[in-house]
Amino acid sequence: MTILKEVGTAGPPALLEQRRAEARSIAQTTDWSRSVKYATFLLPSVALICCVMLYPLGYAVYSSLFNYDLGSGTHDLIGLDNYVTLLGEARFWAALGRTSLIVTCAVTSEFFIGLFVAYGLYQLVRGGRVLSLLMFLPHIVTPVVAALFLRWIFMGRWGLLSSILISFNIFPPDWLGDPNWARFTVVVADIWQFTPFIILVLLAALNTVDESLIEAAKLDGAGHWTLLFRILVPSVWPIIAFVLVIRVMDAFRSFDNIYVLTAGGPGTATETLTMYTYTTAFKLLKIGKASALGVLTLVFVGCVALAVITVLSRLSRGRGRSVI
Repeated sequence: MTILKEVGTAGPPALLEQRRAEARSIAQTTDWSRSVKYATFLLPSVALICCVMLYPLGYAVYSSLFNYDLGSGTHDLIGLDNYVTLLGEARFWAALGRTSLIVTCAVTSEFFIGLFVAYGLYQLVRGGRVLSLLMFLPHIVTPVVAALFLRWIFMGRWGLLSSILISFNIFPPDWLGDPNWARFTVVVADIWQFTPFIILVLLAALNTVDESLIEAAKLDGAGHWTLLFRILVPSVWPIIAFVLVIRVMDAFRSFDNIYVLTAGGPGTATETLTMYTYTTAFKLLKIGKASALGVLTLVFVGCVALAVITVLSRLSRGRGRSVI
């Protein structure tokens, strides 16, 4: 457009049209050069994404169509039989139910704890940054190391927590040996490790809210509860949607804590979809079935993430905000 404007309107019509045609050609060449330059910059990133994401996903979908068994050496094309077998297995649906239960309890607890703690840090005049840094430390620890630390705390009769309870003449439960308490321990481990992430994100979101809204609400006599849920939370709906979707997707693929704490036990009490996939692939050596299980997990997680975004979009529609 700049080149065409520089051509002007002076001169004979034929010469003017020739100049305009030359200007269009130069503009098209410039646009093409820019596209090639931008594509050159994007090419390494696209190639990396294809290598580390698209190729493994495509190979997993491909492997799921085969009866691929490393133990017997079979590699026969069976189409969608692996998916049909999994969808007809009670163990698959039980693992899906346990995964959904653990994810729901963990993410819900993490969100509300993170929200209240972030609001408390938001209200602090001094020391908020130091406290937020200290609270973020559990999230920095390597998941396996954190799980080993928690296993030492919850271990049987000689774990730290059990020893403390026994010193007060309180008989502790078998934290990792009882099915119900084992699920509770897995949820607590996830809350301990990932709540700092939610605190940090929500605290950053609360600090972006317009101060004039806060001051106006305080002048109208709004208390902490009203200020939080009527002013602050509606103002940061997009960030809430982001953190919930990220945590739900991350919680569904959680493996380290469960493997170190309970290894899916006792029995199958804490066997989630990721643990079931691990058992199928690396213990039973059924690669085709494990690949199908991974694909089904991906589809289910995608549907859950879409449902979370849809629900939050409807909640925020009346406020004139979008969560995506």
